[in-house]
Amino acid sequence: MKTGGIDSSRIEAMIAQLKAAATRPQERIAVLPGAQAVKAEAPAAKVNFSDALKGAIDSVNGSVHKSEEMGKKFAMGDDSVALSDVMIAMQKASINFQASIQVRNKLVASYHEIMNMQV
Repeated sequence: MKTGGIDSSRIEAMIAQLKAAATRPQERIAVLPGAQAVKAEAPAAKVNFSDALKGAIDSVNGSVHKSEEMGKKFAMGDDSVALSDVMIAMQKASINFQASIQVRNKLVASYHEIMNMQV
């Protein structure tokens, strides 16, 4: 199903990949046949969900402000800013915002599904 230009099955596939990577056990990896096994990197520190969400929202906000600033500079006649750079920054900000809206929609749908479960 395509929603707002983003295919929801791709979002679900990405979430499944992230879950699989998060639950994968850390194992020893051999570099070459007959080579000494090296231990995989230590698992990353646990990330708080709210911190990760706040960081993602701050990133989207930063890209929007950057595109707005570039647009203002271009409109004021600043020669250091090209129209193509302004348009690319605006498209990146738009895509980041649309992706964050899709994540929000998935979170809300998951919340409603959990709240409707019978205990």
